[in-house]
Amino acid sequence: QVQLVESGGGLVQAGDSLRLSCAASGRTFSLYAMAWFRQAQGKEREFVAAVSRSGVDTLYANSVKGRFTISRDNAKNTVYLQMNSLKPEDTAVYLCAANFRGNVGSDRGRYERWGQGTQVTVSS
Repeated sequence: QVQLVESGGGLVQAGDSLRLSCAASGRTFSLYAMAWFRQAQGKEREFVAAVSRSGVDTLYANSVKGRFTISRDNAKNTVYLQMNSLKPEDTAVYLCAANFRGNVGSDRGRYERWGQGTQVTVSS
């Protein structure tokens, strides 16, 4: 089974940057569309960004567009989320997710495998 392990979270100040990583096990990483979601305490899980199998196509939530960049390295079985100009409202647990059918989208239901998440806290 594919396992996803996130890393790179932490406590930063508003305006700082962080890069999250999600390492996937298995040999077929390049067949999956990948995404990042986030869940703040007491709130619903929300879509952040997604990337196609090849990395060419990306999709972003309006709230992060222009500040966050999703990318992937299929040789390293890893997807990244570069987060710049962080705001306190970006504080959440960030989770990566895999869609084995390879379709990019923002709906949670299309993603079959999830990581445990990494905490990002942005202080004002």
